[in-house]
Amino acid sequence: MNVAADTEFRIPLGSWADAFIDFVTDTFGFLFDFVRAIFSGAYDLVDLVLATPPFWVIILVAAALALMIRGWKFAAGTIVGLVVIVGVDQWENAMDSLALVLVASVLAILFSVPLGILSAKSGVASSIIRPILDFMQTMPAFVYLIPALILFRVGVVPGIVATIIFAMAPGVRLTELGIRSVDSEVVEAGQAFGASPWRILRQIQLPLAMPTIMAGINQVIMLSLSMVVIAGMVGAGGLGQQVVASLNRIDVSLGFEAGLSVVILAIFLDRLTAALGNGNTPISRLLAARKRRAHPVHAPASAVAGEPAVAPAAAPTVAPAQAEREPSRV
Repeated sequence: MNVAADTEFRIPLGSWADAFIDFVTDTFGFLFDFVRAIFSGAYDLVDLVLATPPFWVIILVAAALALMIRGWKFAAGTIVGLVVIVGVDQWENAMDSLALVLVASVLAILFSVPLGILSAKSGVASSIIRPILDFMQTMPAFVYLIPALILFRVGVVPGIVATIIFAMAPGVRLTELGIRSVDSEVVEAGQAFGASPWRILRQIQLPLAMPTIMAGINQVIMLSLSMVVIAGMVGAGGLGQQVVASLNRIDVSLGFEAGLSVVILAIFLDRLTAALGNGNTPISRLLAARKRRAHPVHAPASAVAGEPAVAPAAAPTVAPAQAEREPSRV
């Protein structure tokens, strides 16, 4: 068969996508410039907070968080891991990558949790959102970077946008799953007491679904961190840029140091968010103990004074024979 004849029946999907991007760029260019300024400003602010103080200040803060949320063993491991990052001279790059992960994760959570609630409340919304999530998860992340570079130009913003698209799917899915898994009898009990749908969502469904929602948030953060290398390809900097440089130069030592720094950050963020999802943290136990001390259970006065509690004396009983001998008194 003639090759030229075959090409006549080719579906021009790529040309349509190119024309659509051109239309969006020409029509909504001002909007993308506004979004770029917001994302870039948020990243610069978080990066300033993380990179400006001396490294030991950030290490102490991270260790304090680890101690309050997971315990002293995790705090010690956090100190060792972050000191290793300092020792391999990747501290600034690690803070740049951490700033990108935090900004992208927060934005992905802000988008995914409301969409998950909407999907749980509406079957129509769920049937629309699910295919979109499937498309976002299966499409290679490199494909996101092409329109992101066109719309937001080279820099950290295309990396943030691609990270949000790639990472928000588990947040939506697990939020929907958590709310749908709440016992219907509990919801019906709230409705029987006259609670509004918003109050049922806020006081019943979200608290009961919080472990599942936190698992989704944990996955959002992990997927955001996995996009660090891809974001480094579009000028985002940080550890991703170091990994890309090591690939270009076939530099094993640089690649190992940057990759190890990514692993340390991933372990820290994963254990931290997993402990928050469980709710059983040292700080929560401490607050519960303080609450019990502030509101002790009231005991009898004799027991508080150290005296044994005496049971009240029983009413004297009269034998039946004695009761018959005694005359009734009117």
